[in-house]
Amino acid sequence: MDLKLHGKSALVSGSTAGIGFAIAQGLAQEGASVIITGRSSGRVEEAIAKIQHSNPQAKVSGVVGDLAKKEGASEVFQQVPHIDILINNLGVYEPKPFSDITDEDWFNIFEANVLSGVRLSRHYLPKMLEQDWGRIIFISSESAIQIPVEMIHYGMTKTAQLAIARGLAQSTIGTKVTVNSVLAGPTRSEGVEDFVAKMAKDRGISSEEVEADFFKNVRPTSLIKRFATIDEVAAMVVYLSSPIASATNGAAVRVDGGVVQSVV
Repeated sequence: MDLKLHGKSALVSGSTAGIGFAIAQGLAQEGASVIITGRSSGRVEEAIAKIQHSNPQAKVSGVVGDLAKKEGASEVFQQVPHIDILINNLGVYEPKPFSDITDEDWFNIFEANVLSGVRLSRHYLPKMLEQDWGRIIFISSESAIQIPVEMIHYGMTKTAQLAIARGLAQSTIGTKVTVNSVLAGPTRSEGVEDFVAKMAKDRGISSEEVEADFFKNVRPTSLIKRFATIDEVAAMVVYLSSPIASATNGAAVRVDGGVVQSVV
């Protein structure tokens, strides 16, 4: 299927690894001009090289800036004043008992997971509305609906993303701009790979046993009983970024492996 992304420009926040990288790679494969973002020039250059190695025709560039900070966002805006597609993927997480989450922890995770997307959307949405075409997608999580007791502050930020995305979608009425959220489930990203490997080593069992135990005891409602791949999540995001998905607006689309049990 031709997703008609040739000639479109896309910025993916936090795209040097994991889901963000897979989204950037998927958009590039569909012909979009993709801008990789990250805090390290080395990581950004490495991500660009990986995409161009697998797809020599890819139109990919990069900008360096800490989008979790106001100053970093301003640096990116100076280099990239306008885009057609914005993927708000940047996010951090940290398992921590509620009583141990400090004020600083709350502020830091809110700024990274929520304000990064707010700042980027605030800058790019008006230009999308002016040209009467654009896509904004927030990479949220099943944790937005089923708040994990082991990281309540993270779940809060994912719920906030759903509210922001829906509110922004209301401002696009009658235009060809859409704003949606994607609720990813447990995904085998770089961070999860490291977590599983460490757990396996600490417990003296295999990674496969750690994964099976996770879906038995931590996410027992999963229907697929495994971690999704980053490419499975990216495929949905790339589709929603396309003109083909023009009738999907203000939605929270799930790629959660069936973890969320509600039907709405």
